[in-house]
Amino acid sequence: MKRVFLILVFCGTFFWGLSAFTQQSLPNFTDLSKNVTPSVVNITTSNKPAQQPLMDSRRFGPRDPFFDDFFEKFFGGPSSLPRRSLGSGFIINNNGHILTNHHVVADSDEIIVRLSNKQELTAKVIGSDSKTDLAVIKVKSDTKLPVAILGNSDELQVGDWVLAVGNPFGLDHTVTAGIVSAKGRVIGAGPYDNFIQTDASINPGNSGGPLFNLKGEVIGVNTAILSNGQGIGFAIPINLAKDLIPQLISKGGVTRGWLGVGIQEVTPDLAKSFHLTEPTGALISNVFPESPAAQGGLVAGDIVVEYAGQPVKNAHELPSYVARTKPGTSVKMKVLRDGKEKHLNIVISKMKKEDVAQTMPSEESQELGINVRNISAAEAKDLGLPADKPGVYVTNVDPSGSAGRAGLQPGDILLKINGNPINNANDFIKASQAIETGRVVRLFIQRGEATLFFAFTK
Repeated sequence: MKRVFLILVFCGTFFWGLSAFTQQSLPNFTDLSKNVTPSVVNITTSNKPAQQPLMDSRRFGPRDPFFDDFFEKFFGGPSSLPRRSLGSGFIINNNGHILTNHHVVADSDEIIVRLSNKQELTAKVIGSDSKTDLAVIKVKSDTKLPVAILGNSDELQVGDWVLAVGNPFGLDHTVTAGIVSAKGRVIGAGPYDNFIQTDASINPGNSGGPLFNLKGEVIGVNTAILSNGQGIGFAIPINLAKDLIPQLISKGGVTRGWLGVGIQEVTPDLAKSFHLTEPTGALISNVFPESPAAQGGLVAGDIVVEYAGQPVKNAHELPSYVARTKPGTSVKMKVLRDGKEKHLNIVISKMKKEDVAQTMPSEESQELGINVRNISAAEAKDLGLPADKPGVYVTNVDPSGSAGRAGLQPGDILLKINGNPINNANDFIKASQAIETGRVVRLFIQRGEATLFFAFTK
């Protein structure tokens, strides 16, 4: 009997402790929701495009222009009906400025903002940036507007609780909770992808709405979902937005820094070929003539590992760092060149609209299978290559071979193998035969106006 009593006491203590642990671990979102939702707004936009689906999607609810429109795909045709879209946003200051997504308000003829108290105000676009999908709109109000507190997204950790507030499918001020699933996601939405991934439910209409931490601070701008996934949403880090908001308000757009290079990811095979212990940094595959990079001493083959004191872990980070640099700023960069560290000072210039950092893809491979021929003097002149050292023209690539799987293509011009210049077909044969089976091969080629590296094992 005494044993049974002890067991019951133990079980009771265990379950009480488990219950207490659960209560302490799960946050109470009630007060948080009450405090943050007043700063969130619903956004309705309309425009009259030249082409409109015959079957108006308004019959089936509002749309979010970020997502594929089923009706446009299958029922395209002209219509004079106004096209309406829904999104979300949040008030960022007492002047009536509201942060939202560029795609929510782009090409709008009319923007109506609905506050949490049901008041409706007309808004106008103050500034917009398609590359980061951010925009600032403004309303005028006779009353004081509730303002959202902007947090620090750099402090966010995977596993942290977050709260999304928005207008999914036109459902006012919907609140959903989840955790941070990942950081630094690249989903192909733009050149500066750096998304927070969350499993907090995000749907069409949530775009432009805030993602809050448990302190009630905005740490992200809800932007996208995976159309074929559930519980996978993405938000723009608020720190990126905070860098751009002053320019969007004062200039209506964003001025970015420009380095003038083509870059690619350092794959494991490329890392071996450059004698690196691990694949890291951004590999410079091309340096544009008369660019800041060229004037500052960067050359193709350099691997940028540090920018203005910030480590560069991959090729995707460098364009983001450069873009956020004020034109005219002298930046210290650390690169690896021929296995040695080299420090450069480069003055960043202003990016033109067409100048975007070129990130070149690279693949991994295993075997070599290339046919080449010499380049004539006339061809070298037309291609802008030196007449005495033009490289060789790749005429055929075995698609099942290592070079083919690495991405080499007929028409590429092979310039170097493992750093050794290839001036003619004889150089190519000698360099290829000198590489032992199982060794890493690094090719440096020209494709159009770009230059690229490929690496694979022979």
